[in-house]
Amino acid sequence: MTASKENKWLYLFISLAAGMNFSGLFVPLLDPDAGIYASISKQMVQSGDYLNLHFQGKDWLDKPHFPFWLTAFFFKIFGISTWSYKLPGILLALTGAGYTYLFARQQYNKTTGLWASFILLCSLHFLASNNDVRAEPFLTGLIIAAVYHFSNSFNKLISWHLLAACVFTAAALMTKGPFSLVPIGGALAGELILKRNWKQLFHPRWLIAFVLLTLFISPELYSLWYQFDSHPEKIIFDKTNVSGIRFFLWDSQFGRFFNTGPIKGKGDPFFFLHTLLWAFLPWALLMYAALYLKIKSAFSKTGRAHSEWYSISGSLPTILMFSLSGFQLPYYTNIIFPFLAILTAAFVMELKEKGVKRTALVQGLITGIVLAGLLALYILYRPAINAVFAFVVLCGLLLLLLLFPWIIKTGLLQQTLLRSGLATLIIAQFLNGLFYPDALQYQSGSQMAYYLNRNLPGLPAASGDLYIPCGQFYLDRPVRILPIDTICKKEFVRPSVVFISEKELILLQQTGSPYELVKAFPEYHITTPTLKFINHKTREKTLKKQWLVKLL
Repeated sequence: MTASKENKWLYLFISLAAGMNFSGLFVPLLDPDAGIYASISKQMVQSGDYLNLHFQGKDWLDKPHFPFWLTAFFFKIFGISTWSYKLPGILLALTGAGYTYLFARQQYNKTTGLWASFILLCSLHFLASNNDVRAEPFLTGLIIAAVYHFSNSFNKLISWHLLAACVFTAAALMTKGPFSLVPIGGALAGELILKRNWKQLFHPRWLIAFVLLTLFISPELYSLWYQFDSHPEKIIFDKTNVSGIRFFLWDSQFGRFFNTGPIKGKGDPFFFLHTLLWAFLPWALLMYAALYLKIKSAFSKTGRAHSEWYSISGSLPTILMFSLSGFQLPYYTNIIFPFLAILTAAFVMELKEKGVKRTALVQGLITGIVLAGLLALYILYRPAINAVFAFVVLCGLLLLLLLFPWIIKTGLLQQTLLRSGLATLIIAQFLNGLFYPDALQYQSGSQMAYYLNRNLPGLPAASGDLYIPCGQFYLDRPVRILPIDTICKKEFVRPSVVFISEKELILLQQTGSPYELVKAFPEYHITTPTLKFINHKTREKTLKKQWLVKLL
């Protein structure tokens, strides 16, 4: 089979995969993170204040400004909605797929570049993150773009590639903080050190890059100074004299790494090794084989000289850093998926006949297991949502998978990889078209907001101790966050509607404050589903009740 014919099929499936990454565009946001980020951006647009980050009426110091600025820009152009919140993150993630192709084409060849892009677009957690948009889709695009442009800046002291690299790096810094430099710096340093390119490693270009980066992140530094450092009287993390600049440069990243900052976690050194087994499906085993052979070749002088080292040098230090950190979440790995995709694509392109047959067997088993798991999920969960279009698309993809050998005329390796990628696209269609739209009926905050907007317009709204960021985003009026005893006081505005838990409802009854039960809403934290929740027979036992109450 010729490369041009193979590439034609790849173009088609890459387009299908790119389109599937938009399948969650209109799925309502998931609590808590997406709701928080969307609410902050909404507050920016409504207040016209783009320097201060506020959430629930308080100063918010956790993430830098760039994602909020970009999202607010999209809100300003397209209006405040679910899809306009998700769109900038998805576009940057797809930009990352484009740069993955460019980088792999440059380091290997065009076909490897196309496969790398396809592998990235069909990776399970890449697809999932483009539904539950947080900071990672932004970083996925920004980091690989920065490495690509830095790698092309080596021929001149200063060039447009260096300028572009610094812009992308600065945006990454203003998205997640200094640890964004680890995959970027690791990729560049690893390539130059392993090839003993000392001239480029110690080139004065890096001083220019430092100056440009400092200039480009100055809006972030000024915003943090304006909101926090210039107001030492503000109470942040139960303390005064909190420096936003120090938090950005140190506590937000190194504090979490050493578990000494205000936001703490509990680390497992093997967390990301086993997380990648499902997050990088269906390519995880191929990726680990590629990592092993790449590390092995590093001990060969010939291998070091004739291979690219950006990909593994950007991946391994980042995985190591996250593994040693006290704060670990599955989606952290997404930022190195472009590097892993390039390594995997380069590995499979070099497979010999025996290796192709083994790969076909292994990937066939993985595809079978994945689809069997999807069928079990469908039978157990039984989505009741009437989503005809989503169901038709899902059936179409399944039919394509079944008829694959007769429709797609390619070699064994190409068929294997295309079929594997198609399997994860089917999972994404099921999750975004059926599972999440149905499961979101159990996200009480957003359901309360929809109900209020339709049935009780204009009434002041308050919430007790319920943490419902998505409810605040979707509600068409401000929400006062108050303790239940304050809500019960007679001087509280009446009539008002309040969101309260069952425990708070009992306290409201004990005070004798007059109220009317408007509606009860089932509640479940759907981003962490358990087997009991997924099983339609036991789901009811996992649900809590949250109440919408009207004060009289």
